[in-house]
Amino acid sequence: MSNRKYFGTDGIRGKVGEAPITPDFVLKLGWAAGKVLARHGSKKVLIGKDTRISGYMLESALEAGLAAAGLSAAFTGPMPTPAIAYLTRTFRAEAGIVISASHNPFDDNGIKFFSAEGTKLPDEVEEAIELEMEKPLTCVESAELGRASRIVDAAGRYIEFCKGTFPSELSLNGLKIVVDCANGATYHIAPNVLRELGATVIAIATQPDGMNINKECGATDLRMLQQRVLAEKADLGLAYDGDGDRIMMVDHLGAKVDGDQILYIIAREGLRQGQLRGGVVGTLMSNMGLELALKQLGIPFARAKVGDRYVLEKMKEKHWRLGAENSGHVILLDKTTTGDGIVASLQVLTAMVRNHMSLHDLCSGMKMLPQVLVNVRFSGDSDPLDAESVKSVTAEVEKTLAGRGRVLLRKSGTEPLIRVMVEGENEAQVTELAHRIAEQVKAV
Repeated sequence: MSNRKYFGTDGIRGKVGEAPITPDFVLKLGWAAGKVLARHGSKKVLIGKDTRISGYMLESALEAGLAAAGLSAAFTGPMPTPAIAYLTRTFRAEAGIVISASHNPFDDNGIKFFSAEGTKLPDEVEEAIELEMEKPLTCVESAELGRASRIVDAAGRYIEFCKGTFPSELSLNGLKIVVDCANGATYHIAPNVLRELGATVIAIATQPDGMNINKECGATDLRMLQQRVLAEKADLGLAYDGDGDRIMMVDHLGAKVDGDQILYIIAREGLRQGQLRGGVVGTLMSNMGLELALKQLGIPFARAKVGDRYVLEKMKEKHWRLGAENSGHVILLDKTTTGDGIVASLQVLTAMVRNHMSLHDLCSGMKMLPQVLVNVRFSGDSDPLDAESVKSVTAEVEKTLAGRGRVLLRKSGTEPLIRVMVEGENEAQVTELAHRIAEQVKAV
């Protein structure tokens, strides 16, 4: 792992008002990024944000920093993260910046960057920006300063792009869809995309007030969507997260459909249409049921570390075009450059319309195995994963599962937790085995 001080796997994120998410830091970050990115020529950077109240403060700080470095900022207002990746490419900007903390609560925020190609910045560019942060802030000559402008038709452009990923010969006529926008960046985008393609749309959590983003709604909390789908007798429900790069679904019976099932549906449809090139990338957390179902279809499957950044890396390494996390990040490289919740949901709707099948029936070819996750707090410098007692109990459990399940122990990337995950065919057995390992980890 690189020795970066501020950039994590998904940009810079934290609590607003605490380092690094403070106005002075973000001003300096805008300047440092401007110095590094100004080497290309267009001198324009796109800035989008989700619906958090802190977005106003942070976009002003970024704009001032960029201007001091001689770059102009073009604001899109609230827009999904993948929309900024797309617009950065179409406007031939030096880079795109998104102010968002994705699925986190409203008092967190973050900054993530896209390259001119609409991809995450390469490590060396992030490192160059960090290097620049160490220098004193300077200002270019007045005649060289950047300007600020607004992109008026950003939403319309992105809506057209999303619609363009849905086959022109099909329509969503006759489908009743409940859409949960998490009071986030898709609130004025997703319902319009679906309506313009012919669906009857019931939109919920589309009244952002700066503080209700992701609050008891969206991809991280499906309860409101499940109730509404059943009450409206809808065909399905779609839930996006605060910045629109994740999608979770609910079938007409109110059952949750996660990223693994969505990946399975899209992969199988790609195979049927003769459009699937190569295999599919999941993560260490992807359900074993996905692996088994893909195997039956003869589709190769590879696991990456948890994090959409690693999924993308693995996809590029294998020259595959489809990957996802079970949390709902779905990456379709034949359609766009980054995880896109709206585009992914349209691919599932394509499969439903084309095959005249419900979402429930499309999922039926894949049996999800019971997966039990136990979090164990640990302190101090010792690494419980190195302990012989933990290794031996893990080996025993693996022997018990006899190839019909799996065990995964990993450290959380964000807090002092060991995550113990056991998967198998029998829920009671899996629960017992997961707790057996967890007890041993605690004992260490």
